[in-house]
Amino acid sequence: MPTVVKTKSQQNKSVTPMMAQYLAIKEGYPDSLLFYRMGDFYELFFKDAEIASAALDIALTKRGKHDGLDIPMCGVPVHSADGYLQRLIRKGHRVAVAEQTESPAEAKKRGHKSVVARDVVRLVTPGTITEDNLLDARSHNFLASVARVGKDHALAWADMSTGEFFYSTVAELDIQTELARLMPGEILLSDKWLDDAQLGPVFEDWDKELTPLPSVRFDSQNGERRLKALFKVSALDAFGHFNRAELAACGALVDYVELTQKGKFPHIKAPLKQASTDVMSIDGATRRNLELTRTMNGERQGSLLWVIDRTITGAGARRLGADLSSPLTRPDDIYYRLEMTDYFVRDNARREALRTILRRCPDMERALSRLSLGRGGPRDMAAVRDGLAETANLRATLSQLDIDTERRGIDAAAEQLGFHADLVDELTRALSADLPLLARDGGFIAKGYRLDLDELKALRDESRRHIANLQANYAAKANVPSLKVKHNNVLGYFIEVTPRFADNMGDDFIHRQTMANAIRYTTVELGELEDKISRAAERALALEMELYDSLNQTILAHASKILSAAEAMASLDVAASHAELAVEKNYSRPLIDDSLKFDIEGGRHPVVEAALEAGNEGKFIANDCSLSDDHRLWLLTGPNMAGKSTFLRQNALIAVLAQIGAYVPAEKTHIGVVDRLFSRVGAADDLARGRSTFMVEMVETAAILNQAGERALVILDEIGRGTATFDGLSIAWATVENLHDINKCRGLFATHYHELTALSAKLPALSNHCMLVREWKGDVIFLHEVGQGSADRSYGIQVAKLAGLPKAVVKRAESVLSHLEEKDQNSATTRLANDLPLFAAVVEEVSQPASSNGPSDVEEKLKEISIDDLSPREAQTLLYELKGLLPPE
Repeated sequence: MPTVVKTKSQQNKSVTPMMAQYLAIKEGYPDSLLFYRMGDFYELFFKDAEIASAALDIALTKRGKHDGLDIPMCGVPVHSADGYLQRLIRKGHRVAVAEQTESPAEAKKRGHKSVVARDVVRLVTPGTITEDNLLDARSHNFLASVARVGKDHALAWADMSTGEFFYSTVAELDIQTELARLMPGEILLSDKWLDDAQLGPVFEDWDKELTPLPSVRFDSQNGERRLKALFKVSALDAFGHFNRAELAACGALVDYVELTQKGKFPHIKAPLKQASTDVMSIDGATRRNLELTRTMNGERQGSLLWVIDRTITGAGARRLGADLSSPLTRPDDIYYRLEMTDYFVRDNARREALRTILRRCPDMERALSRLSLGRGGPRDMAAVRDGLAETANLRATLSQLDIDTERRGIDAAAEQLGFHADLVDELTRALSADLPLLARDGGFIAKGYRLDLDELKALRDESRRHIANLQANYAAKANVPSLKVKHNNVLGYFIEVTPRFADNMGDDFIHRQTMANAIRYTTVELGELEDKISRAAERALALEMELYDSLNQTILAHASKILSAAEAMASLDVAASHAELAVEKNYSRPLIDDSLKFDIEGGRHPVVEAALEAGNEGKFIANDCSLSDDHRLWLLTGPNMAGKSTFLRQNALIAVLAQIGAYVPAEKTHIGVVDRLFSRVGAADDLARGRSTFMVEMVETAAILNQAGERALVILDEIGRGTATFDGLSIAWATVENLHDINKCRGLFATHYHELTALSAKLPALSNHCMLVREWKGDVIFLHEVGQGSADRSYGIQVAKLAGLPKAVVKRAESVLSHLEEKDQNSATTRLANDLPLFAAVVEEVSQPASSNGPSDVEEKLKEISIDDLSPREAQTLLYELKGLLPPE
């Protein structure tokens, strides 16, 4: 129903009917910017206009007055509104779109001064957009909902643009980890949570994505009713078992979609439960450290996903991104994917044939979503047609049986592609070759599909030819060569001549309008022809719209099969992408099982290797890593720049790639499933929350020590380096012991505390390894190789020298280091009786310059001076020079 124009503002008689209507609509959407349709523009007023003009960098003007003040106004063209919407959504705004729900002619029937009825037809939010130009075609855009009932917490998430819908029970401590995995565009939660001292901090990192809702929307009984209504079932047993928290989360999500889409709902798949144990748990800090899908700077380029992505289709790219964010933990599921990849690795020709077909496949998932929401058009129908047409070619490519390998995944995908000949034929016959963007533009039904439509179009087009003939006849009859027959929306068709030919126009020409530069006429014949053209055009467009609605219903009746085919295409695209990468980069197939093995031979870092190749900077040095039972924890020492962090990360990335079903950058890989992956590599602060670099380091380390079990993989780099030497060494020492004795996990621990290497004598599963270097004429050469044992020194001064520190600083550092090492060797107090090394108190000695052999720079300068020959001015200058040669205090 259109908004009724009756608000408090109407008590002010100075408010125009149009502004009264605007204020009435705005009252219902106080937290959203209101796009108010006025002709060819969406207008914004008052505070909305000020916000939008600043966010969009468009002119802020004014229109009329309200309460004696100018009304701020700005506007955007309707035809380019999507671009402005995209910018507003990305800046965290919500937009309510109010359209005209009747024509001006219909409004006039209610009274001469009646305002055209308008109402909000859609609420645009970050998690509910479906337009291609507002979305990243290669990434999911999830809307997530978090609910709590009693002690249970649940998470539901859906991508409106593809129809995917999932739910899961989640532990309170894992909510952040799950959100980091999904990276939702919008998160729904009860407004009560924001004031909850325990739960509030969980969402600190997601402030821009949060949409608080009244707690009543998270009622589990209401959620159950909404799910049953959505899927038209009397019981939810066919979808699995839902606990109350899961019903609350799913129900709130469905409720919000209906609210924002004004009662419409995209075709969505049945909700699929995802157990938390089915995927590898990777917290937000680890995802950032490993740069799985985005770099530290938030860019896709430079991430692991960017390096491995060889997908052809948007659906395949989204599937790969989702897989990489959620590595599997069940060996059978991983094997299933690996077999599909292996199928394409073994046959280059078949792989290229499949990829050639996929290049012709449009994004059916998102086209179907727009059609189901009433925001689609003829081109979306063509996308569905063209995608389904390729399923037959894909099946033919997969049907050959000359490859000796497991085909379960391939056969399942071929069957899932389905058979769509009837629908493809119907759409092929119905749609013309040149399609408009919007159905209301007409001209999208092919000739021959409906004879009555062809007749109307012929009548319309033939009448237009009659107009051209009339113009020629009238020009000859009036002897006015410049006479034109024109059309506008006010007068319709009319005859136009310049004023100097007015006397040429006979009685057959009926005067319509006189202007400065032209006089306009009509004729009875022209009026009759105009009526015929108008009726034919209107009837043709009305019939095309009827046919559009019919075709749309036909497509939606096949929605489940279309989504199934699109899902099969995506899985084939990902498998072929993995195979393409494996062949191109010489990756190998990993062995994944239920053991606790972690054996990698010749492992390489995929991102660093790609960067080296792109820059022609040489070959990546491969390294082994074996974290088996008798040495499941490695202590890695060596200088900075030697490659410790790269080695740590590459083994974590190889585990991730292996468990998504991809080949890996290694000669041979055997990994027992990793259920949790933790990474603490690099240094960063969190000033927004008052956390120093060391505090962030300790928070992340605490999370690891509190959650890692024997199936976890932990990589830690330089724990304890952010505080005083004794404190840091003690923390690192205790952390190693905890990982070994309590967590009992597989891990790599890189450190500059060489004293920790003594722990290998008392911790049986700890082994010492180091990054190999070579010294040459005082310089250090990094070999980027991992060897047995521990590094004898850190080579920090050599690295500082490479970084360009002044020679005087390097020389002084070498002197201080020599003095420290000498005192450390001679002091009896440098070690505790058991294990823990301590440093001697040599502060006083270090504070004094170390003695050196030979004269100083000042002494050398004095030897060169002839004092008797100096003038007073030269002597003063010399004193300044000598003082400058003294070492700094």
